[in-house]
Amino acid sequence: MAAHNELGKLGEDLAVEHLRENGYEILETNWTFQKAEIDIIAIKEGILAVVEVKTRSSLEFGLPQDFVKPKKIQLLVKAVNAYVNRKNLDIEVRFDIIAIHKEGKSFAIEHLIDAFYHF
Repeated sequence: MAAHNELGKLGEDLAVEHLRENGYEILETNWTFQKAEIDIIAIKEGILAVVEVKTRSSLEFGLPQDFVKPKKIQLLVKAVNAYVNRKNLDIEVRFDIIAIHKEGKSFAIEHLIDAFYHF
């Protein structure tokens, strides 16, 4: 596996651990629909959290969350609509980003709740 793929997988594992520690139930990881992939689908207090995980080895080129582009948001919205319909859910949905970057020998984790809105 390429180094960037290993970093991405590690980031997703750290994000799942972070969410569980904060009371989220993980429903799905790496859920795909057509060309879209949702990194994590979780639930807490009756709200479905669609979580995009962005992991970077440094902040040299910008914050991890800055790499969630409009096209990705569009794909996430399409995928979560399919997920909600397939599971026949009647639930509030929000979009979060978990931004992770290497800080020395450890990782800094920032959970951005309601990171963006779909229109």
